[in-house]
Amino acid sequence: MAEEVKLMKGNEAIAHAAIRYGCDGYFGYPITPQSELLETLEDLMPWESTGMVVLQAESEVAAINMVYGGAASGKAVMTSSSSPGVSLKQEGISYIAAAELPALIVNVMRGGPGLGTIQPSQADYFQATKGGGHGDYHLIVLAPATVQEMADFVGLGFDLAFKYRTPAMILADGIVGQMMEKVVLPEPRARRTDAEIAEQCPWAATGRHGRAHRNVVTSLELEPAKMEVNNIRLQETYSRIAASEVRYKEYHTEDAEYLIVAFGTVARISLKAIEDARAAGIKVGLLRPITLWPFPSERLLELSKQVKGILTVELNAGQMIEDVKLATEFNVPVHHFGRMGGIVPNPGEVYDALVKHFPEAIK
Repeated sequence: MAEEVKLMKGNEAIAHAAIRYGCDGYFGYPITPQSELLETLEDLMPWESTGMVVLQAESEVAAINMVYGGAASGKAVMTSSSSPGVSLKQEGISYIAAAELPALIVNVMRGGPGLGTIQPSQADYFQATKGGGHGDYHLIVLAPATVQEMADFVGLGFDLAFKYRTPAMILADGIVGQMMEKVVLPEPRARRTDAEIAEQCPWAATGRHGRAHRNVVTSLELEPAKMEVNNIRLQETYSRIAASEVRYKEYHTEDAEYLIVAFGTVARISLKAIEDARAAGIKVGLLRPITLWPFPSERLLELSKQVKGILTVELNAGQMIEDVKLATEFNVPVHHFGRMGGIVPNPGEVYDALVKHFPEAIK
């Protein structure tokens, strides 16, 4: 079958990919810069073609609790929002994680704190990778840098969520949500039947009669000893994820004497800065984390023994840099360059930051 190539925004790509994955339900609420996702689903009307439910809830809180209910029944369900909207969803996300349910959450980040700006940001890194809500939990966090990855990470996010019975998040900056590129859409999958859900998700609360026992899905446990057992089980799951699901890409690291670490579309900007630096005789490479959690700590540790310095480039005041410093065990100097408030740096600014922090790189 010939590849189906489309020109579309990143937000639109997620909507198309969700339908093609066989998603059972989307529950969301409009907020810039991710509103096209819901609008595209409404235009495509998948409830007529696949049976997928698309519902604009009355609030972000309502939307995440609808996801909680759908996930509890074994359905492939998702939501999307942007930074302050995801903040409102945090209690529900914590409940879903504690109940060990699969779900997909999309966060197309905008500038903050507060209502901030509708311009792009990466300042939700802490919120996504450190749990965000209350309790000891993690999300699998995927950071796309292209519209193609926006589409690809829908299926990957759902697959990982079901594999480990945990929520997954696509953490995209507002640039990749709004930018238009060519994308090859995934092959359509049929939505799972009730019989398949019962077989694949024996933990699900389907409400069916005639079962030998009734599944109860909850995040509440009043007995401390049992709650500790639940927490230990979650931590064991996270250990398995950290051991098996780290993803990243490297560029020009073979002979690199300096390293830039960046994610999302800022990694693309940094790659152009690296080309300019190499033209000037500076041997610099790029590590782009694709999973922000689990973070590629082991690879960073290896690279830190090779390079003379590391620069993190982020659309925030310096969040990922903390994980970079921990991963490298302070083997080399680690500096940060970032813009805030929705301002996006150009490659020249990244190059200047590299030279500023590592003037010895210029020979």
